[in-house]
This record gives sequence, structure tokens and C-alpha cells, in this order.
Amino acid sequence: MSMNSVRVGVIGVGALGQHHARIYAELAGARLVGVCDANAARASEIAARHATQAFSEAEALVAQCDAVSVAVPTVDHCSSAKLALSLGRDVLVEKPMTATLAEADELIALAAKHGAVLQVGHVERFNPAAQVLLREVRDPRFVEVHRLGAFPARSLDVDVVLDVMIHDLDLILALDATRVEAVDAVGVPVLTNRADIANARLRFASGLIANVTASRVSTEKLRKFRVFAPGRYISADLVAREARIYLLAAGPDGRPTVSEERLAAPHEEPLRRQLESFVESVRSRRAPVVDGAAGRRALALARSIVEGIGAPKA
Repeated sequence: MSMNSVRVGVIGVGALGQHHARIYAELAGARLVGVCDANAARASEIAARHATQAFSEAEALVAQCDAVSVAVPTVDHCSSAKLALSLGRDVLVEKPMTATLAEADELIALAAKHGAVLQVGHVERFNPAAQVLLREVRDPRFVEVHRLGAFPARSLDVDVVLDVMIHDLDLILALDATRVEAVDAVGVPVLTNRADIANARLRFASGLIANVTASRVSTEKLRKFRVFAPGRYISADLVAREARIYLLAAGPDGRPTVSEERLAAPHEEPLRRQLESFVESVRSRRAPVVDGAAGRRALALARSIVEGIGAPKA
């Protein structure tokens, strides 16, 4: 690997993978070697768009790269990431990390064996509003999350918990590392045979209660994350990339007062920040922000919620 350029490839250039390719093609310090997709015409289209090569076989692409993004359907995450890790390549695998916990363990072990960087694509960790939460909150007592969106044309191989709620589960686990002691969940299949809207109430060993709602069948786009902690309340709008911090303090007369601080970074694209961070981890060999262990924790909690909801309709 050149100190000036990390050779990267993208396996899977569908709805999300195409943006990995776009950003790598523009990113200082990275060189987009090529893309690969099960749909050869799609791979050729994206490759032409970014003046790179379309590969018919993932192994041929991986052989020419230092690192790859894996953005194939969830059921194929493990096989694609295994291919790259087994060859000693660094990997960013999209969320959910894998389809099963056993597969997640396999990837973590492979990365350790080969000394490879393994990052999981929990992109909200790189949202400026979420980063305010992670920086400012200590000892959270109550979390309320709403993530609502329209019906997607992708990721229908998983339910709404593994598709979108898992983003918020990862953020909650980053806020509170204690054990989840209770999960109460409900989910409703609306347009598919899997839960398209779900709610989970989580109780942590610390005493934190988190109430999380996710929908992929709503008419509005809403991603609000609210955290209540002693002396403060933080509201993050993950769409606007804006956070508001409300602090309780004693006024001059001894009465409590509330001050407000607004922090916004609407033009900072979280995916770009995520890929910049991944490339820097590849170059510096530092641990990624969201490593395999963090991806596995989010997957384990998501799986427990799915189990709480129950099996999908036949």
C-alpha cells in the first residue's frame, strides 16, 4: 500500500454501495480500483460513472485492493467479507454486520488472525448530531428514539429492526455499555411478511430505559434521538444533523434555569466521514471507530428484539 493512496474496491453497488463507490472516487488518500456486483450491467454502469473497472469476480477485485467495502445483501455479508479478510485485506462491512452471530464471530476471528481492520458500517456514529450525543451525555437515564421512513426498494431480506433500528441500537450501546437486562418488543408486518414497524423497550443494568421505534412504512422521514440525563437533555435530529443541548443550572437568585445550545453541521455527509475514517484506519492501522465487537453487540441486541417480536408470517 502506498503511503499516499489506499487502493479500495466496492463489492455490491446497489442502493448503498453506489455511494461508497462515489465517495471513494472523490476521496483524497484513496484510489477506487474497481467495483463488483452480481448484476454485471449494474457494475459496468457504476464503474463507467466513476472511470474505474467493473470486475465480474469479487476475488479478482480483492486481489488488486488494500481494502474493500462490502455492501451486498445481508445474507452475503459473511461470504464476501471472509473472502477479503482471508486474503489479508481490510474490510468495511455494511450493517447489519452479518446474518447470524456465528458469522460475526467468524469475521472477528479472521480479522484478528490476519491483522486486518474490520469496520462495521454503522454510519450514524459519524453523524455530527450523534457525535454530540456521544460526547456530551454521561449517565443517561432515559432514551427516546423515533426513526421513521418511507417503504424502501432495498434491504427487504431483513425486517425493520435489522434494516434501520439497528442504527439506533448501536448508538444506545455506545452510550451505555452495561448489560441489557430486559427486552419488551412488538412488531407488525405491513407491506412484507416481516416486521415493517417495531417498538422495543430496553432496560439496562445501569438503570437506563430506552424506548425505540422504527418504521419503514411511514409517510414522513423522521430520525429523532432524545437523551435525558441528570442536569441535561439532548435532542438530536439525525436528518438535519443538528443537536440541541439543554442544561439545568442555578440562576443568580438560586432558582433553576435552563440554557440552550444549538450545534449544527448540515453539510457534513456521515457516509463520507465514515469512509474517511475507514481509510485512515487502513493507513494508520488504528482500531476503527466501530469495530467488529461493536457490530456484533448491535447485532446481538437486534436479534433479541427480533426474537421478542416472534417469527414472520409464512
